[in-house]
Amino acid sequence: MNVISSRQNKRVRYIKSLQTKPRFRRSERKLILEGDRLIADALASRGKPDIALYAPGRADYEVIAKLQERNCALQPVSEDVLQHVSDTQQAPGILAAFQLPRPPLPRRAERVLILDAVREPGNLGAILRTAGAAGVDLAILAPGCVDPYNSKAVRAGMGAHFRLPIVESNWNEIGAFCRDLSVYVAMPDASTRHTEVNWLESWALILGGEAQGISKSALNLARGQISIPMMGATESLNVASAAAVILFEAQRQRLASASR
Repeated sequence: MNVISSRQNKRVRYIKSLQTKPRFRRSERKLILEGDRLIADALASRGKPDIALYAPGRADYEVIAKLQERNCALQPVSEDVLQHVSDTQQAPGILAAFQLPRPPLPRRAERVLILDAVREPGNLGAILRTAGAAGVDLAILAPGCVDPYNSKAVRAGMGAHFRLPIVESNWNEIGAFCRDLSVYVAMPDASTRHTEVNWLESWALILGGEAQGISKSALNLARGQISIPMMGATESLNVASAAAVILFEAQRQRLASASR
């Protein structure tokens, strides 16, 4: 197979559009994964690859072989072309277009994370990665959140997009879904500490973006407000850090209960 060196090649322009144009990405229902590890994780989670561009000599040929087994179209390209389509400062040896993951929604979600206008893609990806590790059943993105399939969000998620059900929804639908859950919203000045909540119940946790804070819709839905106690003059944590603290406290309670 010939190595493509033109940025005007049809496949190259297609991958570049998926990388840079959210609307096109949505219409095609594809996302871009960069690097051997992310691609291997997606394949292990039954992700469906479509096209892969790789630099001969730098890509992991075990990953290429796995892509080939899934009938992925493989195209060697020059280093210049790979850097052109990459979203990173130093392009990895391979990137691939995958179908947008559609994990099955749990029939009964007992641990739900709701994100309210989280707009920084790195934070969103890190939160999704933490949620998957902490045993969350479902992540719901309320209006105002950044595109979860943004390349930075996908990289920060480290495969969480293929392991954790992620739904984008409006507040009416969110309210209906959470009707039988205890809904908590994280607020910096709430009097109830996150460690005082009974996380053994079925719950939903709302976390807001740092720029806008918590919306009125989120406050109206919540049964209670919780906070993470701070030392010194620190007022609040980064939203990704706050997610880790609260979600792993919930996991700690579950593990402690299971071991009794």
